[in-house]
Amino acid sequence: MLPSHGRYPYHPWPERPRYTFPGGARLAVYLGVNLEHFAFAEGLGAELAPGGPQPDILNYAWRDYGNRVGAWRLLAMLDQLRLPATVLLNSAMYAYAPQLVAAHRARGDEIAGHGRTNSERQSVLEEAAERRLIAESTAAIARHEGTPPRGWLSPWIAESRVTPDLLVEAGYAYTMNWCMDDQPVWMTTRAGRLLALPYPQEANDIPAIIGRKDGIAQFCAMLAEDFAERLDQVAQDGVPQVMGIALHPYIIGQPYRLRALREVLAMIAARRGDGVWIATAGAIHDHVVALPGGAIP
Repeated sequence: MLPSHGRYPYHPWPERPRYTFPGGARLAVYLGVNLEHFAFAEGLGAELAPGGPQPDILNYAWRDYGNRVGAWRLLAMLDQLRLPATVLLNSAMYAYAPQLVAAHRARGDEIAGHGRTNSERQSVLEEAAERRLIAESTAAIARHEGTPPRGWLSPWIAESRVTPDLLVEAGYAYTMNWCMDDQPVWMTTRAGRLLALPYPQEANDIPAIIGRKDGIAQFCAMLAEDFAERLDQVAQDGVPQVMGIALHPYIIGQPYRLRALREVLAMIAARRGDGVWIATAGAIHDHVVALPGGAIP
């Protein structure tokens, strides 16, 4: 037998339970807006161009554009389209850009944990240090928001072998680290169950635009095709799906990219209530765990 993580069993798609989201919808859509802060001249960070010796001004300033400009333009677009968001928050943002976090708070957006900073990767830490990272990030969100976050996305989607265990022990209800399904899936941990909520690694501007070098037209066409195909699938087989869209303001907040994104999100927003439920990740969690009869595989 091959080594296994032992976190969840295999469950074939045709055997999934049929249930609905609010309004009878079978497709739930959420936007994951990543608000991230990076250390200057050290640590990890996405690159617009190959980085040189530190301090790498080009790439640091490009990422900082997202918090200073791009995120605000994205906020205006979300307001225009009346779209909720799940904010995946580096807790360092409270010290660096508190006004930006406050603007999302004022909209009623969900704040989920996303580590302290994306300059570090928790998978390389010893268990005690990883527990401390989760605790510090969680405490900062609880202090500023008045309630602790229920969802977690690791910086760089990086897990150690005990990350799910540590998340449940820290009070988390769901993780977005695992991209193995289009439905919420229960994971086993040493401290109880943890819900894995689908988080996209395809409908995500980092792998698409930075990794594959797709243009914005390709990225938005992918979102439109993803949405249309999912609508066809749920109509045909009745199996409900969750579609996430992952956005990073330093990438998608560039004006020419926002213009194209606005068009595809407007198309999705126009289907709200017509077989489509647009919600936060936390609201999706709450709905599916409350379904009678255990509708989660």
